[in-house]
Amino acid sequence: MPTVTRNLQWWIKVSIHTCLILAGQSAATLLGRFYYDQGGNSKWLQTLTFSAGFPILYIPLLLTKNSTSLPASCPLPLVKIAVIYIAIGLMTTADSLMYSYGLLYLSVSTYSLVSATQLAFNAVFSYFINSERFTHLTLNSIVVLTFSAAMIAFQPDSDNPSETPGGKYMLGFILTLAASATYSLILSLMELTFDKVIKSRELSAVLNMQIYTAAASTAAATAGLFASGEWRDLKGDMEGFKKGRLFYVMTLVWTAICWQVNNVGLVGLIFEVSSLFSNVISSLGIPIAPVFAVILFHDKMNGIKVISLLMALWGFVSYFYQHYLDYKLEKTAKTEVISESTQVTRV
Repeated sequence: MPTVTRNLQWWIKVSIHTCLILAGQSAATLLGRFYYDQGGNSKWLQTLTFSAGFPILYIPLLLTKNSTSLPASCPLPLVKIAVIYIAIGLMTTADSLMYSYGLLYLSVSTYSLVSATQLAFNAVFSYFINSERFTHLTLNSIVVLTFSAAMIAFQPDSDNPSETPGGKYMLGFILTLAASATYSLILSLMELTFDKVIKSRELSAVLNMQIYTAAASTAAATAGLFASGEWRDLKGDMEGFKKGRLFYVMTLVWTAICWQVNNVGLVGLIFEVSSLFSNVISSLGIPIAPVFAVILFHDKMNGIKVISLLMALWGFVSYFYQHYLDYKLEKTAKTEVISESTQVTRV
């Protein structure tokens, strides 16, 4: 009975973290598009919203500080950890900036479908960096997602938001594709850091990773905001917002909060399962944003997009099913080990 209870608690936690990812990611993406549709134009300010809400993560960190602290006998190499956090933070800033341009030049539905390629990139990076194995299902997922993105790349330009020129549409596509690859690389590097440097999956370690990389990313985005000169236009950006100043501020604040809700879910899944699995769940939100985009922003869901969406879902199902098989195999192996240990003890 205790085992059943623990399994139930684990499934409840995973379900909650999954809901946080799906809700936070979808809402943040839609709010980001809303910002541009209503007249907002600052790419660096939009980039800042991806990480600026990181202080929220101190709440779960403080709640778990006493129960999940690392043993005193396992001090971390502070200089190495600091360099890793800063490097990942800078990569996150570049990744967020590319996503910001993608949201500016693409419709939400197109942006979301191109972002689905992160699963394919994740499989490749996990193979080379985290020693994950390739299977027929994984390869099928990569091929299907590649064709899905290719279909979006060659669709008619009439789908572009705000009559974006064709050149900028292709730039948005390329930057979103590059951002998906960078995001997958970041997750693989985080996984490698946990395994080789931190050597812990305790919740405090995972939260510290998220907090300090986000702090570095926030500092870099703030520097970019001032270095680019966009800070001089923020007053005009606010005054030109169609819904007014209050909506301008609230849009940015809630975008930042939603991204951190997403991050809390990612942290939870990294802690409960793995960063690889958290990326898979993150990709599950692919069909959510386009559906709401059609309702809220009147995005066009033409035949190419529908086929691309179905292919992306098929790629996700293949990838997810492979994870299910791996989990089942691992669970069987653990059961056999426990059974053998019990028999040895009885003898």
